Amino acid sequence: MTPVPATTAARPIGADGRLAIGGHGQPGRRRVTSRAELEQTAFALFADNGFEATTVDEIASAAGIGRRTFFRYFPSKNDIPWGAFEDELERMRARLRDCPPDMPLMDAVRVALIDFNRVTPAQIPLHRRRMELILRVPTLFAHSTLRFTAWREVVAEFVAERTGRHPGDLAPQAIAHAVLGVSVAAYEHWLDDPGSDLGALLDDAMRQLGSAFGTLLN
Repeated sequence: MTPVPATTAARPIGADGRLAIGGHGQPGRRRVTSRAELEQTAFALFADNGFEATTVDEIASAAGIGRRTFFRYFPSKNDIPWGAFEDELERMRARLRDCPPDMPLMDAVRVALIDFNRVTPAQIPLHRRRMELILRVPTLFAHSTLRFTAWREVVAEFVAERTGRHPGDLAPQAIAHAVLGVSVAAYEHWLDDPGSDLGALLDDAMRQLGSAFGTLLN
């Protein structure tokens, strides 16, 4: 991300990145029955009305559920764009753990980062919308602090294990912060250039970062 993959199976998405879910709150509309469906309903409202102007009550109504049920799926409206972030963090941790011991440290992080952010062509519009919200809505960017911290911890733990250091030591923390920084830079470039390839941007950014660190920690 930033390290936020598009893990939700999407309904049809238009060229403008809006989810084609039909009218909001129409009589007889099937109520959502999963977290993924609720996320998609919310994204459609965000596209139509803006994130800040959309309320939890409006999302719940469009989804055909009550306010209390909404909070069974998400702690808050701010958590919706992050999807199943915690599950994906565990996948990234496992991906790093499975890297061959002889693979250079920064190469291992690069490969895991690209895998973490890999999406299918059908998911790209949703993923782009997700990252636009997280990085460009001030409220959400401020809310991202705890998620970014958790993501950096995964990287720092891996670096510490590889180098015999503690995750809180300077070197693991410096690398974790640097990897997050280049990830955000790659995402910003990707959002500004719809024709660019996110995986290629992340790969290039991480190779440059790896060159900067050299073989110091391998």
